[in-house]
Amino acid sequence: MHNPGHRFQAQDRFAGGAQYIAGRLTKGTSGRTHAVVDPATGDEVYTYELAGTADVDAAVAAAREAFPGWSGATPGERSDALHRFAAVLAERAEEFAQAESLQCGKPLKLTREFDVPGTIDNAAFFAGAARHLQGQSAGEYSGDHTSYVRREAIGVVGSIAPWNYPLQMAAWKILPAIAAGNTIVLKPAELTPLTSLLFAEAATQAGIPDGVVNIVTGLGKEAGEHLVGHPDVAMTSFTGSTAVGKRVAEIATSTVKRLHLELGGKAPFVVFDDADLDAAVHGAVAGSLINTGQDCTAATRAYVQRPLHDEFVRRTAALMESVRLGDPFAPGTDLGPLISHAQRDRVAGFVDRARGYARVVTGGVVPEGDLKRGAYYAPTLVADAAQDSEIVQAEIFGPVLVVLPFDTDDEGIALANDTPYGLAASAWSRDVYRANRATREIKAGCVWVNDHIPIISEMPHGGYKASGFGKDMSTYSFEEYTQVKHVMFDNTAVAEKDWHRTIFGDRP
Repeated sequence: MHNPGHRFQAQDRFAGGAQYIAGRLTKGTSGRTHAVVDPATGDEVYTYELAGTADVDAAVAAAREAFPGWSGATPGERSDALHRFAAVLAERAEEFAQAESLQCGKPLKLTREFDVPGTIDNAAFFAGAARHLQGQSAGEYSGDHTSYVRREAIGVVGSIAPWNYPLQMAAWKILPAIAAGNTIVLKPAELTPLTSLLFAEAATQAGIPDGVVNIVTGLGKEAGEHLVGHPDVAMTSFTGSTAVGKRVAEIATSTVKRLHLELGGKAPFVVFDDADLDAAVHGAVAGSLINTGQDCTAATRAYVQRPLHDEFVRRTAALMESVRLGDPFAPGTDLGPLISHAQRDRVAGFVDRARGYARVVTGGVVPEGDLKRGAYYAPTLVADAAQDSEIVQAEIFGPVLVVLPFDTDDEGIALANDTPYGLAASAWSRDVYRANRATREIKAGCVWVNDHIPIISEMPHGGYKASGFGKDMSTYSFEEYTQVKHVMFDNTAVAEKDWHRTIFGDRP
């Protein structure tokens, strides 16, 4: 397959290694190598030495050494550095877009118009937020004592990011942490380290001190678990599957560190019978196929009120069939491959098993021809599945949408809540009261109305239930990366206090 727009050469660009520690690229010391594979072709584009536990130790030591100076900088100084960081990202936007498309198989138009601009905007947001980390005003709450609350940096943050949005996840982990005065060690997914390394390099270029941002690229069982359990890591932030999140929580608990988890999702897409059907159909296709369905907030379960159900299925299938799969670097491509052949086969397995109890309306196949070399899978619509079936309940993480009917509003909302997950959802209705009820009663961290998928830096992202806890983006995430201290001053010079008498009585 020809990549006409591809110019990023990973092997040359990262010849120094896939670890970024104390401001420079180094090679991993685990003794094992790993390949970054272009999922559109199956070709290896970068082979590197994996991080071992010694590399994690070195990165944590670098972060720990950098912490006093960085946390001691004024909010204005950190803000200025992050403004420079945002400017560097903007200058290098095309490089980031190409690297992200290469390692993930995302269409270049998606990385140019969504991933990279969103990351730059996030950097600009936290540059401003760095100057607004506030405690509480002083006050006298107990006799002659003045109290106030300080918000302080936690220390070294150890973060683990997934492969579906490597650049944006690096930003969501790194930016609020360092804006609040922490230092960080990030472990990207071993499949997709390229833009995380570029991100750390850009931080150094912007003048952020060495050791504030460090990257270790290794396997989860070795580098990841060692990072989470490291005694010098004060906080762990993890984005990934619920199953792995439970393991991360178990390890983090052993050292009683702060924990932030953004886990799986199974977003419902609830269409009431007064909805704009054409808008809902387009929203369902875009919301289910974004990033080839490899998005925790992607629309995966469409519940459509019965009067609209059959027409929704017909129109959605037709629109899915018009989606153009192809070379991520070709201008006309709408949908790229999945991250790997293994992920494609996993998605295909869900659909193949569903054929025994549901109807595959369209898709459900691996494309023929040149696309077969890559990890492509056709956009897939499934109908007539039971609510308790695997394809409705499990996170598939691929271009698959399941459609189920409902009769009453009560039933539609109940079905929307009937999975372990609660990350995102959407409600489609022209009736403001109906839509408002849905936003109130659907248990998810984000509920869109007449749209599905947009995010903004000023608003929080995070889940309910098995989708985890804690927030990314917004000032809510900023506060995740601080600890709160109560400071109390005695305003008198009297040596003998009331609490002394409470303990010791009136004896001299």
